[in-house]
Amino acid sequence: MDRMVQPPLVDTTACLCKVDAGLKTVAGAKKYVPRTKLCLQPSIKPSIHPTRNKAARSNRSCYQSPLLPGLPDDLAIACLVRVPRVEHRKLRVVCKRWYRLLSGNFFYSLRKSLGIAEEWIYIIKRDREGKISWHAFDPVYQLWQPLPPVPKEYSEALGFGCAVLSGCHLYLFGGKDLLKGSMRRVIFYSARTNKWHRAPDMLRRRHFFGSCVIKNRLYVAGGENEGVHRSLRSAEVYDPNKNRWSFISDMSTAMVPFIGVVYEDKWFLKGLGPHRQVMSEIYQPETDSWYPFYNGMVAGWRNPCASLNGQLYALDCKDGCKLRVYDEVGDSWSKHIDSKIHLGNSRALEAAALVPLNGKLCIIRNNMSISLVDVSKSNDLKGSTAQHLWETIAGKGQFKTLVTNLWSSLAGRNRLKSHIVHCQVLQA
Repeated sequence: MDRMVQPPLVDTTACLCKVDAGLKTVAGAKKYVPRTKLCLQPSIKPSIHPTRNKAARSNRSCYQSPLLPGLPDDLAIACLVRVPRVEHRKLRVVCKRWYRLLSGNFFYSLRKSLGIAEEWIYIIKRDREGKISWHAFDPVYQLWQPLPPVPKEYSEALGFGCAVLSGCHLYLFGGKDLLKGSMRRVIFYSARTNKWHRAPDMLRRRHFFGSCVIKNRLYVAGGENEGVHRSLRSAEVYDPNKNRWSFISDMSTAMVPFIGVVYEDKWFLKGLGPHRQVMSEIYQPETDSWYPFYNGMVAGWRNPCASLNGQLYALDCKDGCKLRVYDEVGDSWSKHIDSKIHLGNSRALEAAALVPLNGKLCIIRNNMSISLVDVSKSNDLKGSTAQHLWETIAGKGQFKTLVTNLWSSLAGRNRLKSHIVHCQVLQA
């Protein structure tokens, strides 16, 4: 008979409570992080990757060497916390104490409170054969960083969701397996441990659905499954603090969303109804209610889009070199921020994602080229004077890729090697 194994309530690599039994000065070091909680992720589960069982050490010594020889641990933490994020992967392999420190909440809470936490761009792509791969871009050093492989169940999945909770956990959920059909599976990658972990399954199987994050809670709605009624009305929410899913009110009509955005703490969705008609709905978490809507925002709404600092933005051209800004007073998309430098209509140069990054808007194209727009300085500018707000980030090898794609476009070879499925920003 199989034994029932009770999962640990707290992952020892994700909680300040168990950062290090020998770190006597953690309590003292907490003065650098006012109001820090002892356990920010109480129900995190172990890594989904198999690990070797370690023998218990009953005669473990009570004494442990300091984090940095010659320094108290609180000063050592003050030094280590200022090491650039690109070097954290190396720090984790120095010793077990450093690994436990860098895998816990306390270390990154301290970095965030000091204003030195760094945001990286995470891109999930699908190649011609349908295989999923993903990449992380460091905008400070403009380098692509190595990542652990995507778990097998999502290596070829279709129509799955992707979202970020707690700033550092990237979730993959739902989707359609080529053999098993619609899934309820939920996994997440932690930027702190650089590993994949399991999370509770969704309540309904679904793929090609809508998802968003509001106040660090993950909402999922609509989509399809293999049942008699393929289009779904049901919706649910995941609370990472409680580590469980709950149903919320059903949508007014079943929908397969193809665009969505959170604006003013409301979730706006646009998609295809049961008879393939275009429809739109809005969800208000405070009242747990859905209702249809149609206005100037919906009429001019295009994907990709994003909200930043109370403003709603959308791309106005295929190559992502022109932004549109929604004017709530006039209920129109009348304002534009134009770079005046357009790259062409190649599918490789097509803008696939628009995400906030360090207070700016980040445009990511299928060829992995990236542009930044400082929209905070656009309020008093006219379109003809906005070019200096745009900045191109040329990562490693991106210039060669750009030239290759331009040449392919001119030569008529427009077949895309891969395209971006999801793009998110994680902080650590």
